[in-house]
Amino acid sequence: MEVRPPRYPFGDVVALQPHPRFAELRKSEAPVRVTMPFGGDAWLVTRYEQTRFVLSDPRFSRAAAAGADVPRGRPGFEPAGNLLAMDPPEHNRIRALVAKVFTGRRVELLQPRIQEIVDTLLDGISPPADFASAVAWELPVQVISELLGVPPGERRMVRECTETLVASGGTVTPADVMAARGRLAGALTTLIAQRREEPTDDLLTALVAARDEGDRLTDNELLMLGVALLAGGHETTANLTGSFLVELLSDRERWTTLVARPELIPSAVEELLRFVPLATVADLARIAKEDLEIGGQAIRAGDAVLVQLDSANRDESVFASAGDLDFGRKVNHHVAFGFGVHHCVGAPLARLELRVLLSTLVRHLPDLRLAISAEDLEWRRGGLMRGVTGLPVTW
Repeated sequence: MEVRPPRYPFGDVVALQPHPRFAELRKSEAPVRVTMPFGGDAWLVTRYEQTRFVLSDPRFSRAAAAGADVPRGRPGFEPAGNLLAMDPPEHNRIRALVAKVFTGRRVELLQPRIQEIVDTLLDGISPPADFASAVAWELPVQVISELLGVPPGERRMVRECTETLVASGGTVTPADVMAARGRLAGALTTLIAQRREEPTDDLLTALVAARDEGDRLTDNELLMLGVALLAGGHETTANLTGSFLVELLSDRERWTTLVARPELIPSAVEELLRFVPLATVADLARIAKEDLEIGGQAIRAGDAVLVQLDSANRDESVFASAGDLDFGRKVNHHVAFGFGVHHCVGAPLARLELRVLLSTLVRHLPDLRLAISAEDLEWRRGGLMRGVTGLPVTW
């Protein structure tokens, strides 16, 4: 009798706890065959070095998964033309263009404005407050909206559409996902036309200029890139912000350490990125373009392979005391933002937002604490990412 692969995910996500099965799977050299929520069976990689291998080896294709019913964690398909669904050399062309206008220097120049936004948001709350809705979501939405010139009146629509794009099931259908992407594309089409007529000093204007002057982005590529930046530019950071605060405030010693030693915040952000699981389910499959092996396991051409980033970040063979949160960790080459050609282009911006926010909090709200027990916090359901639905705090 044929033994079917286990269904994945392996159970309900519980707060910020990694599923214990990942620790067991990391002991095996070979990836495990699983049945994904959508699209059938795939190989799931849980170890660090194998994760980096899959994310960087050109024999694994993201483009082959574009617009196809491949194994995945959500109902919608990743459309062709999206930067996330491209392989080199097409990917390199667009990535290089984005890198020129979304440089580390340009991001660092945003620090004063990000600080202003943080200060304004914190001035607008008083204890007790829901930190999730008042700050964790507002900060990244405001930042990415300003970067792309999205007017305040359309920011709620951006968040609602993004929620649909990253839904992992429930009542959301592929048609819903297409409709949400269409709404974002419609808004961006209007903004792009405005930037052509009246250029400003924002990221969208720079991308439009590169398209019109250098003729290196097609209209569809520009549109798809804008949608990806708009959706990806806030969802991840917002959820991470709430989860970081849960980890810090649920263990008082962690918080008081940063209050006493704020110079640790850059390394603390990196360690929290490594330690805090984000995904509820692996997504964005790579398709093997030829027969090969991973950990002695034969992978056939056409097989789908997914990586479990939060498991790779807990790999004990790479990170000493991987299950401990260590703000003094000297070497921390985590893969929270991916690896290889698809390493998250927005990683510098996310890091900056998280550093500015935590630095401000430890200075101005050193007595910040949870207003309810960590066990009573409610967590979001039905999405690709973990995050609290509310974060009651006081000080």
